[in-house]
Amino acid sequence: MKDPRCAVVTGAAAGLGRELSAALAKRGLSVVLVDIDRAGLVSAHAECGSHAGTLLSIPADLTASGSTAQIVQDTVKQFGRIDILVNCAAIGEAEAFNSMSEALWQRTFAVNVTGLVALTLGVANEMIKRQTKGRIVNITSPGSRMALPNYAAYAASKAAVDSFTRTASIALARHGIKVNSVAPGMMDTAMQRTVEAEMARVEGRADLETFLQERTNRVPLGRRAEVSEVVDSILWLVLDAPDYITCARLNVSGGLDKD
Repeated sequence: MKDPRCAVVTGAAAGLGRELSAALAKRGLSVVLVDIDRAGLVSAHAECGSHAGTLLSIPADLTASGSTAQIVQDTVKQFGRIDILVNCAAIGEAEAFNSMSEALWQRTFAVNVTGLVALTLGVANEMIKRQTKGRIVNITSPGSRMALPNYAAYAASKAAVDSFTRTASIALARHGIKVNSVAPGMMDTAMQRTVEAEMARVEGRADLETFLQERTNRVPLGRRAEVSEVVDSILWLVLDAPDYITCARLNVSGGLDKD
């Protein structure tokens, strides 16, 4: 059945964003897939195309001037509305603490924070203009609450996302716009695999499998997150959760957020 709502998903070419886009399309929504990876976006679009939703793919670099405004403009031109925004796009790179580079910090914050903020503001202003009581979900991380010396830029960027989510939820509450976040645990995605291999290298760990198992053992539930479990949690927040929920952080981390 066709759902009249329109959802914008960033980081839609792979991993969590890709599976979420397909799930939203399966629920009958119009879905706008946004990613810098053009080839991945094509295959993700094709994957979503097997479902009933109406689709639009927008290749975009969230750090480029004017890109977020163009995403909003193209979406409204195609579908006439934006009801949901899920900010999945992110980068994460490991670097030894004592040799962290300014370039890494600038790159990480440009994507994970500045791009997210710009698109959120653009979408929120469109929702306000059209009196749409929309829902926005930002993907954060258990890392935002942890001391991760060799992953400091990423952890700090997600702490910034947490702060902005709280601020946005209060600022937009009077317009009926709900802003929440989801903190996934370790998922089997390409980004996760790349980051952990780099972490092992930075820490001088030659046995990658043992390193990965040690990290898995830190999860109180004793296993890594299924991407589908995180997708289901986001779907609940943007489609099914009560309207009274805003400024919430939903931890889907198997207990990693225990502190």
